[in-house]
Amino acid sequence: MPSNDEALLIKRARQGERDAIAALYRRHVQAIYRYVRYRVPEDAAADDLTAEVFLRMVEGLPRFQLNGAPFEAWLYRIASARVADHYRQRSRHPQQALSDTQADRSVSPEGVLQTTEEEAELRTALQQLSAEHQDILLLRFVERKSHAEVAEILGKSVTAIKSAQHRALSRLAELLGSNGKARHYLRGSDE
Repeated sequence: MPSNDEALLIKRARQGERDAIAALYRRHVQAIYRYVRYRVPEDAAADDLTAEVFLRMVEGLPRFQLNGAPFEAWLYRIASARVADHYRQRSRHPQQALSDTQADRSVSPEGVLQTTEEEAELRTALQQLSAEHQDILLLRFVERKSHAEVAEILGKSVTAIKSAQHRALSRLAELLGSNGKARHYLRGSDE
């Protein structure tokens, strides 16, 4: 159930109060952007999709019902749908991004290359997982949500989330070429 503060913001936002809509946006934009950014590697596309999530939020607020589920769960469902739409459209109309500049990260070119290669390898491996497994790993390890929070967001039991997380991490380790058990930092905490 949303906190009293958030429930009041939602009620005011449903009535069209711009300040309340802006407050909900500020409260959730970073988490939604991180979620989208991990699913969509292109910065511009992630920016656009995040903006679209919040546009859909504003459009859907009059129909949104406080039913005990967290407001952010609704936003993650919208974000997940927008990411799926992005990949569907992209598969129909493939495009190649042009990049004429590389951001200066104050790291040696070798360090930038290694980090970029590792991120690309992880993204590629993540994209080979099911959408549900991607969601679980992103919510658990990027957003640092507890098993209970992820279960609530995805509408599943805590046991189902723990089991799916274990399968997802095992598959991810396999895709990344890890022999043996998944690294300890991939397992997460028991919260």
